Formats: sequence, C-alpha cells, structure tokens
Amino acid sequence: MNEDVELITEETRDRMQKAIDHLEHELARLRAGRATPMLLDGITVDYYGVISPLSQVSNINTPDAKTILIQPWEKNLLGIIEKAIMAANIGLTPMNNGEVIRISIPPLTEERRHLLVKQVKNEGETARISIRNSRKWANDELKQLLKNGLPEDVEKNAADNVQEMTNEFNSRVDKIVALKEKDVMTV
Repeated sequence: MNEDVELITEETRDRMQKAIDHLEHELARLRAGRATPMLLDGITVDYYGVISPLSQVSNINTPDAKTILIQPWEKNLLGIIEKAIMAANIGLTPMNNGEVIRISIPPLTEERRHLLVKQVKNEGETARISIRNSRKWANDELKQLLKNGLPEDVEKNAADNVQEMTNEFNSRVDKIVALKEKDVMTV
C-alpha cells in the first residue's frame, strides 16, 4: 500500500511540474519589449511540401535587444518565411533585404504593458488551477486507497504531503508571475 502512496505522490509532483513547465513556456512567448527567438515559436513554413517549424529551416538570433535576425538555410525561403510571419499575426513586421529577414521589436505602450500583465496573471491562474486539479486527483486516489484498507494515519500524512507540494508549486507560480510582470513593466 505504501508503494501506491509513493506512486500517487510522485505522479502528483510530475503533474504539478508540468503545470510549471507549461506556464514558463507560455510566458516565454509573451513579448516583453525585448527581442527573443521564442517570439517566433509556433510559426511554420512550407519547406518543399513539408510543414516545418521556422527554427528548422533557418538560423534565428538576436543581435541586440530590439532586433530578431532570421537567416534561412536557402535564399528562396525568404519570401515564404516573410509571409509565414505576417500570417502568424504576432504584431511584428518582417523586413527582407534579400539576404536575411530583420524584425524590429517596437517599444511597448503603457496600455499594451497592462494588457500583457493581465495575460501573465491569467496564465498564472491557469497554472494554479492545474496544480489544484492535481491535488484533487491525488486526494481522490488516496481516499480510494483508504477505502481499500490503507491505514488512516498513512492517508493523512500523504494528504499533508500533497498539500505541502501544492503550496510549494503555488509559490513557484507566484514567483514566476511576479518576475514576468516586472519584466513586462520595465521600460
């Protein structure tokens, strides 16, 4: 029975960690006024009939804090990449000079910053909900084990461990959200 409790605890930790990983991934894609190749994650291009991520058909880097530079492996991809960026509707305009594509990151307005902070908070709340759902799942599994003969004190200790985990992961969400808010609001 204790093995079952350990499995439930481990599975719960994994689920909560996935919520944190997802939060970090989503927040990395938010534009905070600074150039980062992650802004282009999710953009795909048609590379000889195969839909490929932009990062697999070009070199993407940031020569400075306000510019993203895209250098395709083949020059005939310049127009295709430019169209894909425009079609992605991420609020950035690519400039093609025949060799590379440059994207200048415009400074964020105060209004846009506040909207981004709201979005950051929403992502944080989504992560907290996921963490609470993981806790609920674990507690339900523990109650089922209790019905099947698990001693009450073992179930209570395991439930306390799950709650401690929940608190730990929620505080991590708070820290991540606070850092991103600070990043967004920094001019």
